[in-house]
Amino acid sequence: MSAVAAFEIHYRRTLDPDGKVDGELPPFARDRDALVALYRWMVLTRAFDAKAVALQRTGRLGTFASSIGQEAVNIGVADAMAPEDVLLPSFREHGAQLVRGVTMQEVLVYWGGDERGSDFAGPRQDFPVCIPVGTHAPHAAGAALAFKLRDEPRVAVCIFGDGATSRGDVYEAMNVAGAWTLPVVFIANNNQWAISVPRSTQTAAETLAQKAIAAGFDGLQVDGNDIIAVRQATAEALDKARAGNGPTLIEALTYRLGDHTTADDASRYRDDEEVGRHWKEEPVARLRSHLTAAHGWRKADEEALIAACAAEVESAVESYLAMPPEPPEAMFDWLYEELPAEIVRQRAAMLEQE
Repeated sequence: MSAVAAFEIHYRRTLDPDGKVDGELPPFARDRDALVALYRWMVLTRAFDAKAVALQRTGRLGTFASSIGQEAVNIGVADAMAPEDVLLPSFREHGAQLVRGVTMQEVLVYWGGDERGSDFAGPRQDFPVCIPVGTHAPHAAGAALAFKLRDEPRVAVCIFGDGATSRGDVYEAMNVAGAWTLPVVFIANNNQWAISVPRSTQTAAETLAQKAIAAGFDGLQVDGNDIIAVRQATAEALDKARAGNGPTLIEALTYRLGDHTTADDASRYRDDEEVGRHWKEEPVARLRSHLTAAHGWRKADEEALIAACAAEVESAVESYLAMPPEPPEAMFDWLYEELPAEIVRQRAAMLEQE
């Protein structure tokens, strides 16, 4: 018996949990301003996240999926993208959406149950939030196919959780992406929990990154709490896709520090000791430690940033709460470009009953 093929999955980390350099810094990570910009986005995302949860708890927002502890994946991926690329988020990527130009008010409007929140003023071709697990992966392959057929130097970037890698939608999307050498980057945000199902019982695969091998393209792991590693790995995968060399699957290892959503109670299936261990690895403190040690980040800088982010969030919340609700017939108006006859009839019947 002889081996016919051999494969390896590589792991990348630049900053260790204490914020110390653990590997060679890419050029962008030697620029203080660039790192401060990334840090600002993470702090703003966390402030927004906390406010959104508070709004939900007081009945002013619908069910919300917190991204606490996963900010480096959101911000690192989005910051590496070009404006002409297309983001296909799942339901925990509001940080990435903000970097891409979606406003906080639009994000709140969406989670408040209003489809106007998906009508982005900024990135018009970015896809809306995808609640069903993994169903946006085939859409990413389709968008990438369109880019290839039009000979456009654009890339579709699809982010999903670890649970989505067990879905047929994701396998099928990766298979066609590999077979057709499509310009798409798949990001598996491995936060270790698919709702209440731990990574250890969800799949027997040693890594999620290796699932790319069967589809015929590269897979790699990065420390998902290290924003420098996430951004650099994403930038390289985007360059590769843009050059016509096909897709990449990046498994970003992180941890879901909060509940799955505000409708969940994670204490039912995991203990505080486990969560506490992972708080020591979270991405915001990690980059702050590096900025302090390497670039003279001061307490005054931190306080000014926190105050500015809080003010920005409060302004967006005030605008959201001041928006008048849409009329009931709006539930029909966002379904189709041109309403089918049966839906027209239902809409008219509802207006008549009003």
